[in-house]
Amino acid sequence: MNRIIIDSEAIRENYLKVKQWVSEHGASLTVVTKALCGHLGTLSALADMGVSSIADSRLQNLQEMTNQNLGFEKWFLRPPSQSQLKEVVSLTDVSLNTELGTVKKLNRTAAEMGMVHRVILMIELGDLREGILPGALVKLYNEVFQLDSIEVLGIGANLGCFSGTVPSVDQLMQLILYRELLELKFQKDLPVISAGSSVVLPFLLEGQVPSAINHFRVGEAILLGTDLINGGTIFGLRDDAFILEAEVIELKEKSLTPSGETLDEIAPFSAGEDRSPEDRTPGQRGYRAVVTVGGLDTDVSGLVPMNGYYQIAGTSSDVTVLNIGENPEGVKTGDTVSFKMGYSTMVRLMNNPYTDREMRHDL
Repeated sequence: MNRIIIDSEAIRENYLKVKQWVSEHGASLTVVTKALCGHLGTLSALADMGVSSIADSRLQNLQEMTNQNLGFEKWFLRPPSQSQLKEVVSLTDVSLNTELGTVKKLNRTAAEMGMVHRVILMIELGDLREGILPGALVKLYNEVFQLDSIEVLGIGANLGCFSGTVPSVDQLMQLILYRELLELKFQKDLPVISAGSSVVLPFLLEGQVPSAINHFRVGEAILLGTDLINGGTIFGLRDDAFILEAEVIELKEKSLTPSGETLDEIAPFSAGEDRSPEDRTPGQRGYRAVVTVGGLDTDVSGLVPMNGYYQIAGTSSDVTVLNIGENPEGVKTGDTVSFKMGYSTMVRLMNNPYTDREMRHDL
């Protein structure tokens, strides 16, 4: 069985560092927990660290947090589906919205429940995921502003979440100008501009984020330390909070080039080094370890062996093959190989029922 080792101390260090950066900017922080896939051990650890506000995109996870009375302010990260409006109002404090019809139905639902629901209006700034088109913003806000059971907390944007577009200071300034336009036209404060995220943190550290951006939604940088702009890990953060252990089920010295003709179509889960035989010396041999993680478990291309000498040769649905050279560490069957991982790989592993999760401290 594969196992993710979760180091709560590493998460705590990352959280406190990111919180410090955000606080020094005069902003507030909501921790994005969707990659945890509702893992109560890690969520409870976050509560113990003093995390007060979280954001998730699955109502089942938010329901479990409510059941466990973890005390978080809860944000719903994706625009609500109309089949779940009652749950959104009852389980969340804030939701991100882009559709006028949905906000009106949220208003009716909240009124029926005797509640007021807070919303952030998300504006399209070029990432082309979800967002209100700028030309429709004033008209939409005029209607939302008049809803009795909806409180518009502010405006926001998703940057670098879909198209891989690198955020710019100009985009952040556009958002600030939209807020100023709405406040002047309707004479009502919009206290929050929610546009900070993991991808914006490098700009924050360089002093490029305007002071009016006063709310950050950060997940990946806290969980994995990832620098989404420059690559690698953000200086001061840790990248070892989530480690995958996979068991070695075969170890043999083999040829490092396959026999016969190879076709990518035959190996749909292939991931790792170039499979071209010309990259290998004819007859070259080495030890290959077969481990118990494959394409059914996760995106293997996002796994990075912690032993920098090991190379992923490829994967199938059930296993991954590692080139481990002359095996100087004496790896044998039954041993485990440890991997760090990228965000999409981590999410799929955390959501995979075939993967165990174990909380540890100070690995």
